Amino acid sequence: MPGQTLEQKISAAKELGLPFPEVPDTIKNNLNPLFQLRPYQIEAFSYFIFYMNNPQIKQKPAQLLFHMATGSGKTLIMAGTILYLYEQGYRNFIFFVNSTNIINKTRDNFLNPSSIKYLFSENITYGDKKVSIKEVENFQIANQDDISIIFSTIQGLHSHLNTPRENSITYDDFTDKKNVLLSDEAHHINVKTKRGKLTIEEKEEIISWEGTVNRIFRSNPDNILLEFTATVDFSNQDIANKYFDKHIFDYPLKQFRIDGYSKEVKVLEADLQPIARALQGILLNQYRRKIFEKYKKRIKPVILFKSKTIAESEKLFEEFKYKIKNLKEKDIKKFNNPNNDKVTKKIFEYFEKSNISIENIITEIKEDFSEDKCIIINSQQESEEKQIDINTLEDENNEYRAVFAVNMLNEGWDVLNLFDIVRLYNTRDAKDGKPGRTTISEAQLIGRGARYCPFQIDDSQPVYQRKYDKDIENELRICEELYYHSAYNPRYIQELNTALQEIGIKAKESREIHLTLKPYFKESEIYKNGIILLNEQQKNDRTGIFTLPTTITVQSFEVKLETGITSTTTIFDGQSVVNIELKEKEYRMRDFDINIIRKALNKLEFYKFNNLKLFLPNLKSVSEFITSDDYLGKVKVNIKGLLSQITNLIPKQKVDVATKVLEKISQIIISEDVEFKGTKEFKPYEVRKTFKDKTLNIYVREGGDQEYGVGQSETGNTDLKLDLSNKEWYVFNDNYGTSEEKNLIKFINKTYEKLKEKYNKIYLVRNEKYFQLYNFDDGRPLEPDFVLFLEKTETGQSLYYQVFIEPKGGHLLKEDEWKENFLKSLKEKVEIKVLWKTKKFIVWGMPFYNEQLRKVEFENEFIKIIND
Repeated sequence: MPGQTLEQKISAAKELGLPFPEVPDTIKNNLNPLFQLRPYQIEAFSYFIFYMNNPQIKQKPAQLLFHMATGSGKTLIMAGTILYLYEQGYRNFIFFVNSTNIINKTRDNFLNPSSIKYLFSENITYGDKKVSIKEVENFQIANQDDISIIFSTIQGLHSHLNTPRENSITYDDFTDKKNVLLSDEAHHINVKTKRGKLTIEEKEEIISWEGTVNRIFRSNPDNILLEFTATVDFSNQDIANKYFDKHIFDYPLKQFRIDGYSKEVKVLEADLQPIARALQGILLNQYRRKIFEKYKKRIKPVILFKSKTIAESEKLFEEFKYKIKNLKEKDIKKFNNPNNDKVTKKIFEYFEKSNISIENIITEIKEDFSEDKCIIINSQQESEEKQIDINTLEDENNEYRAVFAVNMLNEGWDVLNLFDIVRLYNTRDAKDGKPGRTTISEAQLIGRGARYCPFQIDDSQPVYQRKYDKDIENELRICEELYYHSAYNPRYIQELNTALQEIGIKAKESREIHLTLKPYFKESEIYKNGIILLNEQQKNDRTGIFTLPTTITVQSFEVKLETGITSTTTIFDGQSVVNIELKEKEYRMRDFDINIIRKALNKLEFYKFNNLKLFLPNLKSVSEFITSDDYLGKVKVNIKGLLSQITNLIPKQKVDVATKVLEKISQIIISEDVEFKGTKEFKPYEVRKTFKDKTLNIYVREGGDQEYGVGQSETGNTDLKLDLSNKEWYVFNDNYGTSEEKNLIKFINKTYEKLKEKYNKIYLVRNEKYFQLYNFDDGRPLEPDFVLFLEKTETGQSLYYQVFIEPKGGHLLKEDEWKENFLKSLKEKVEIKVLWKTKKFIVWGMPFYNEQLRKVEFENEFIKIIND
């Protein structure tokens, strides 16, 4: 199909610099604050709002597809679109999916505030109005001030509409109403689009989808159908054509993994009987729990035992219970042998180092994996209590450690603390070298289990992303890995790896790279006794805030009054439309009676005094807020309306005006409030304790850069190739960075002789997650790719330069502009306490380095260092 897809059109508009919408406060403030929006989620909302406000691309009725990885927060995006569309006048929402299990889970996420996965804030507010989310059976009796949602399976929706019952939904519900249809696991509605022989189940789905949902969707041109799925077969040309102008956002599992939001998947094969592999799995699972406990993290690792049939699952369950109850030391010790894999060796090394006896481990395993902490779930007809248990495994009150299943958990199962999957059968179904349906299904299960389990050891770390890709020898690395335990079957493992690569959860090529500091650098004075200066992230305590932000006090807020004028014209009679002449008059908020302002304040949740004090800690009373020039006293309002209105405002108009102004002010206060700041004082840290040898896990040639993960000494690109092993100024054995980073290394190599003329010591260090800096304005962390240490002596004083450098791909220059502004401000803003009279330290930041777009600017700034 010629032309651009919908997503490509929107991406092109963004790249051309067209105004792109930010996520409105109605979404940000009404979602659960525990779920901080991730960059790709912000982008998804931005694309959606851009589409909704651009008639050139928006269709009527509108059908859109969000193709997003399992675990990336599709349901959160769904919740956010509901909040946005409510503001656009939509009240009626139908959520439908093919599985009752997913219905129950989503109902809990939308309606149960006590659920750990509840998606909305405690109070949903639009201005002065509180809004409730209600489940309804039909829209005829729905309260039009509520967000009304019908939850249904595709089959149930078809049945209810075509076989009406009392109080159930009917086609009349959609007459003269605009509705939003929300389809989860939307790949199930594409069966008609696929060609070839269909199963009976697929034919039934066609009837439901084509006959029922389509009839609802087409009943009103303002209707919207939003589809969400992680699984769309775009290689099928019919499906690709169907979604060509509907696919609005794409965030596949591969990108989800590259961005660090998934666990790292490992396959552990063992030539053992099923029960022995099960025991090996719980040993690894328990070791992981010990590591979490060491760092005081209350995270309970869960293990899944997957059988081929229900009978096999039940048999294994009984065998497992017996084995755990009668567990002996020899059962554990047999795994401790010289031929073991690396991770099993680590387990026993840790036990020995921590003085944990095998006897103690057996006691723990018997307790943690006792019968009452194991759950078997093999049938769709399992009790509701079991369904709840299986979907709340992360809850502190849920004590289940082991799950036994066949296929029950293949779809719609959200669990973050699953760390081991044990495959208890040893079959293959590949054909012509391609993975079969069972293997693909197993890969998809691994993809669901690979959602990252959030934790944080210190405030500098991200909570929801992997932290140890660049430090895989760290003992906490095991806490961000998912192990798939299989029988020894090389051909199956090869097929599984192919399937994992196809769905994107496993890199086609990854390398463990041993990054070592050169011996002579370790012997240098800067390594042994030198320092690196870094700033800190500090909580913004707001104690210095005594006024409203100047962005509020310097502007005049515009409010237009309703005139109430009506006029009638006849089409084609040539009469002109009556023009309403509006006048303007400026007021100050203090011109309104204090009781008027109090009424307006009482309408808005934000202005409850306890909440207001969080943002304005020095505020003493509501009266002060209303009357003081530091707060509302000086705020200006420009009112537009008829002359008779603006010169004689009635009390109701004053309250309406004050409410609208106060709502705008609250949005500015929230948007300008920052939780953290970066200190301007840079403190010393020892170089030898900051920079160490590391083992990295690198995905080769992924993320759009063909050079990443390839050593500069081994690259096939002759323009970038450079043997760094004999370069005394580069402290590591090689550079495995991007093409821009390799270009920077070449630049430093060319300018090295000039640097040597001015500086005695020159060392360039690549920052492999060794340190962070924090933006002065809002405390956002950044990790400059390189730091250049320079040393020279002048008039009896040693000068130590510390230069932060960040090569940047062209596609990120605009997005990361805040980082560049921060780096460029360092020389002027950094504060360093005098450490030694004979030593002076200078911190400098460079503009971004980009070979094609920014090299001249970088060179001009770098010359200043040479000539300083």
